[in-house]
Amino acid sequence: MRGRPTPGHPLPPATVGPMRVVTWNVNSVKQRLPRLLPWLEQRRPDVVCLQETKLADDAFTELLGEELARRGYAVAHHGEAQWNGVAILSRVGLDDVVIGIPGGPGFPHQEARAVAATCAGVRLHSVYVPNGRVPDSDHYRYKLAWLAALRDVLASGPDATVVCGDMNIAPTDADVFDPEAYVGQTHVTPAERSALADLEARGLHDLVRERWPESRIFTYWDYRAGMFHQDMGMRIDLVLGTRPVAGRVRAAWVDRQARKGSGPSDHAPVIVDLDEAPDGDIGPVVPPPSAPAVPKGRARLPQAP
Repeated sequence: MRGRPTPGHPLPPATVGPMRVVTWNVNSVKQRLPRLLPWLEQRRPDVVCLQETKLADDAFTELLGEELARRGYAVAHHGEAQWNGVAILSRVGLDDVVIGIPGGPGFPHQEARAVAATCAGVRLHSVYVPNGRVPDSDHYRYKLAWLAALRDVLASGPDATVVCGDMNIAPTDADVFDPEAYVGQTHVTPAERSALADLEARGLHDLVRERWPESRIFTYWDYRAGMFHQDMGMRIDLVLGTRPVAGRVRAAWVDRQARKGSGPSDHAPVIVDLDEAPDGDIGPVVPPPSAPAVPKGRARLPQAP
């Protein structure tokens, strides 16, 4: 459904007024509905970028349209049945909506992986980057081509821009619980990290990492093998912002509470507060994990033989 509007860095802010921006891979909005709506009431984000909604546009509207409108959100959704799907929910305006990446690659057809809109003067992109599956596979090459197409879109973007979502790339070895566990896997290869770096070279700052440069931060934990309880995760959900946006950040943190309990997504929301931090400058992970870091070289991924 297309959006319908509702009522340290020296550069000046792009807009006036605080804004809470969130990205969250919900891994099926239908499955996550009992958690999503109470979470919106609790955290009260102004803009929410969702990934993996896994619903066609009409089904998304039927499921959530009235509930979101009642909470003051305009919606731009780009979905497909069963797979993928991205959305932007906004209480601060939703203008100039663009669905997908014009001229971008497909597999074999274009998939529902990107939606962009302007919210309170900031151009926001909600993206779900292809997984890549296996290094050097056709899907891996599709992933790299998709990122290159996104980079080209951003080349002509406005000064105040945010790109957020499930990037399916851990930027550095510090963003995985154990680099040795990921040898031979996607998400950590030099080509993927280079593609992400090329994206950031368009003037994008990693807003969470810049605020917490030395901290252990993950946003995704596999459902299997007790990965979450052992804090064996990855940081692959990112909020990237241009300099005018980066200068407005007052808090940047991972809402780990939303990953706990029954029926969670395997991803946690990432929250960035601009101009004002309603919960204070908390973070980087709330609440922090109680499990000690797993010694390097002793853990294996659940899918590894």
